[in-house]
Order: sequence, then structure tokens, then C-alpha cells
Amino acid sequence: MRQKRVYLACFILHFLLITTISCRDTLWLVAHKLTILPWALSGPAEKAESIASGALGQNLAPSNPVRCAFLAYLHIAGIERGYGYFAPNVPVSYKLVFELHYRDGRVEYELPLANSAAAGLRVAGLLDEIGRTRYDPLREYLVKMVARSIWRDHPGATTTRAVFGTINLPSIAEFEQGKRESYQVLYAYDFSLRDDAAESHEP
Repeated sequence: MRQKRVYLACFILHFLLITTISCRDTLWLVAHKLTILPWALSGPAEKAESIASGALGQNLAPSNPVRCAFLAYLHIAGIERGYGYFAPNVPVSYKLVFELHYRDGRVEYELPLANSAAAGLRVAGLLDEIGRTRYDPLREYLVKMVARSIWRDHPGATTTRAVFGTINLPSIAEFEQGKRESYQVLYAYDFSLRDDAAESHEP
């Protein structure tokens, strides 16, 4: 009988976590005005999303054992994200541009490219992941991993600046008036080949 109660408690906790994550992701969309719901709901949704994040331990310090335990379980169970069910409009598009600098003063611009439709989908998913990452060191690390792949194709480059931002699409009325998409910079990171080489030789 006691064993059944333990199983029931684990079952309830597991699905409570799924429900909390689902609500958090949906509230995030509403808070950022990415749904057809009235914009007046964005304020309450932002507060509710903060409460849901707090319940998942995301407001605790990264080294907090409770947060680490929650995060480990969520990743092992495969329920850490991807449970937002509200998608009535086109989501925000992210863009990552690399500015490559050479010793002779040349500057080139590159985008992360994919050699197949499947790889392109993965790149788009990675950009979405970078855009939604709140922890800056992790975001910088993800961008640096992409920068390394760009460096392999441009071995002569000495430094690169990675500029990450959103592509803002105009409304139908604005498009009819001649307005086109705009680019808003969110983050910029500078990397050097010397720092990358030093990191790769660390024991």
C-alpha cells in the first residue's frame, strides 16, 4: 500500500511539472505579445510566467542544488521545454551575422549556412534556442560554437564579431505602405582566433 502511494506521488509530481512547463511556455508567448490575445493581458501573463518559473526553481542561483536537481530531472525526462501549445501566429525570427576581420584590413560578412533542408531546420532551431536563453554565458557559448564552424571555412580571419538579433516583420498595413522587414540587434560578441586556440589547448 505504501509503495502504491509513492508511485502515485511520483506520478502526480511528474505531470504537475509537465503542466507547469506548459503554462510557463504559453504565458511567455502571451507576455511577449506573440498571440492574438489582447495586449492588455501581457502584464498579468508576465507575472504569472515569473511565478511558474519560480516554481520550477529558475529564479534560484545556477549553483543551487534544488535548481540543479529540478533541471537534471527535467532534462532526463525530456520535459524541459517544448510544451507551449499556443501558436496562432508566425513566431519571432532570429538572425546571426558574423563580421570576419583579416590581418590585411578586409572585412567579410557571413551567415550560418546549411547544406540541406534538415540541417537548415536544425540551424533555425538553434537560433531559437539562443534567442530564448536567458543565461548570458550559455548564450555566448552557443554563439561561439557556431563561430568555430564559420572559422573553419575562413582560416585567414583573426577576429570575428557575432551579432545576434531579431527580424521584425511589418504588419499588413505597414507592408502596403512600403515598409519592409527590419533588424534589431539584441547581443554582440567578439571572438579572437588567439583566445579560441588558447581554450582548445587547455588541459
